[in-house]
Amino acid sequence: MSRRPIVVVLGRPNVGKSTLVNRIIRRKAAVTNPEAGVTRDRRRFDAEWDGRDFQVIDTGGWEARPGQQLTADIREQAEIAVTGADLVVFVADATTEVTDDDAGVARVLQESGLPYVLVANKADSPAVESELTHLWGLGLGEPIPVSALHGRNTGDLLDRIVSALPEPGDGDDAPDTIASLAIVGRPNVGKSTLLNRLAGEERVLVSEVPGTTRDPINEIVMIDGEYFEVIDTAGIKRRTRITDDTDFYAVLRAHGIVKQADVVLFMIDGKRGATHQEQRLAEEIASAGAGIILVLNKWDDLTEEERLFTEDSVADRLAFIDWAPIVRMSAKTGARTHRLPKHIRMVLENRRQHIPAADVNKLVRGLQQAHPPPVRKGRRAKILYAVQAETEPPVFVLFVRGGELGPDYIRFIENRIREAYDFEGTPIRISTRNRH
Repeated sequence: MSRRPIVVVLGRPNVGKSTLVNRIIRRKAAVTNPEAGVTRDRRRFDAEWDGRDFQVIDTGGWEARPGQQLTADIREQAEIAVTGADLVVFVADATTEVTDDDAGVARVLQESGLPYVLVANKADSPAVESELTHLWGLGLGEPIPVSALHGRNTGDLLDRIVSALPEPGDGDDAPDTIASLAIVGRPNVGKSTLLNRLAGEERVLVSEVPGTTRDPINEIVMIDGEYFEVIDTAGIKRRTRITDDTDFYAVLRAHGIVKQADVVLFMIDGKRGATHQEQRLAEEIASAGAGIILVLNKWDDLTEEERLFTEDSVADRLAFIDWAPIVRMSAKTGARTHRLPKHIRMVLENRRQHIPAADVNKLVRGLQQAHPPPVRKGRRAKILYAVQAETEPPVFVLFVRGGELGPDYIRFIENRIREAYDFEGTPIRISTRNRH
């Protein structure tokens, strides 16, 4: 399979890297904000220009401030991203003087030996273009003036990028169609730690500071011999705790990821248990149709009393998804994380399962004979025919005559279907069609 080249966008904070990434991929996917340091991790996007497919990695701002661990971690993530690049796009600010951080990025590039393109962003007019002599001092050659915000000269930049990419060839890249796993939960529950554990390396930034992940971070990861797209989402906060636009859009994107995922690894802090917030989030995940695996994290750090509290809270508040498997583990130490792959495969298989129409009908007719639908509004409905219409998630359609079945009877049918067939980990949708 042809390997897609990787383009890493690098630079100090607030030079417009994420804005340029959005311009390259032609959609607003990377979080942008005038506040420096909004992008804290590296995130991968698919891109195409002039018939060439490639991947773009947006990185956190590169800073060399001493004594600040979060800043050091962001710098490390950017340096790691460079090691896997085919081309680096170094973004500098056309309107400000060169800083020590700019010089630091230039040194990283020169030492890497990788091909690169120097971009002078925020060149919104010809007048700014004529004042780029300060960027020549970086020793990286001629800067390309662009305005990522307005799209000025970005087509020329893309021409330069694709011309510098390696020719298409055979590689060991992941297949084009793979299952997606979204890691979802409240802030600081251990989502990024779990992604790193699954990847076997520090792919994403982990910090004790809640809200470190703002963009969804998607990585192609091989788990137990199989490729998956694993997405680490921003911690989903209560609305009253969303303090700025950046948090708002980060949480909005996390909700969007839930609707696209095949399986959600729903992480719950073992010390805090399942709260009303988890209850609402579980309802949203199930409604979206994604498979669910409940991950009770930090299990090794809990006392027996804390474990019982968490178990009770899950049984109480998440009883409506009692079909979701539970994995008790510690992402930090790796304890029992080896149990995740078999559960992931099981949920994916169950979501794709299709029951023949004859078997569905036999089951539903038997249930109807033993337990007829209740009389509603003076009428008793009759199920004429039942069929599984879709998979991922499984959707069953009941063709009905004579009235409504009602939500309680539909739930009864769902529970009996689950008893007869293995749909552990996946929601089931049941709809009715009236036949007169």
